[in-house]
Amino acid sequence: MAKNITTEREESVTEFLNSITDDAKRDEAVKLVELFIAETGYSAKMWGKAIIGFGSYHYKYESGREGDAPLISFSPRAGTFALYFLLDQIRREILLADLGKYKTNGGCVHINKLSDINLQTLKTLIKESSEYAKSHTRL
Repeated sequence: MAKNITTEREESVTEFLNSITDDAKRDEAVKLVELFIAETGYSAKMWGKAIIGFGSYHYKYESGREGDAPLISFSPRAGTFALYFLLDQIRREILLADLGKYKTNGGCVHINKLSDINLQTLKTLIKESSEYAKSHTRL
């Protein structure tokens, strides 16, 4: 069975953030970390090489594949911030309708910059997604 590559790592989130060369992207990534911590109550941890996760849960599929994943996370990619939410589809669509400028790709919500979105809606997405993930996964 293939080994999971997105696992919790010991690397420093601060060092990862400081490695972002674009000043504006780095500043917004720091603000996102602060928002995620404030809304979830979890500390930031590195998952894989470029995902910042908050909280964690263990999963096991019927196939036997299992592992751990963050309850909620984001990645400051070169072009966008990829936000990973686990939320009821209907509630997700309601909140996304008020988020502002974004794109989706699979389960990811991509935003270019924080000024493009409604921060209060983002806070709600973070909080509700974290709570939903906690109640719908085995911790």
